[in-house]
Amino acid sequence: FAPHKITAAVANLPAGRQDWQKHYFEMAMTGRMIYVYAIKSEERNYIYVGMTNNIQRRLAEHNNGENKSTKAYKPFTLIYSETYASRKEARIREKYLKSGVGKQFLKGLK
Repeated sequence: FAPHKITAAVANLPAGRQDWQKHYFEMAMTGRMIYVYAIKSEERNYIYVGMTNNIQRRLAEHNNGENKSTKAYKPFTLIYSETYASRKEARIREKYLKSGVGKQFLKGLK
């Protein structure tokens, strides 16, 4: 999307949503998005949930054994991810996915 097209689209939103949409777009354009992700061990029954600003780099770190808590479970495959404009929002979702209900949701993914 071109910035001028997004700005025009934001202007047509109700007043309460204009700031949110503009903020989200600015975060995306500057690369400051936060990703909540889930990875599954390819060899063992283990799912890890985390958050990062760069999923490709983070997956490589997990697969290279650079994370102490996941080193014994490598290699991993990315099974789920979501994008957020703020760390606060991402952390809330990460905590949910780490809960029993969240883990059940992730285990149900094929």
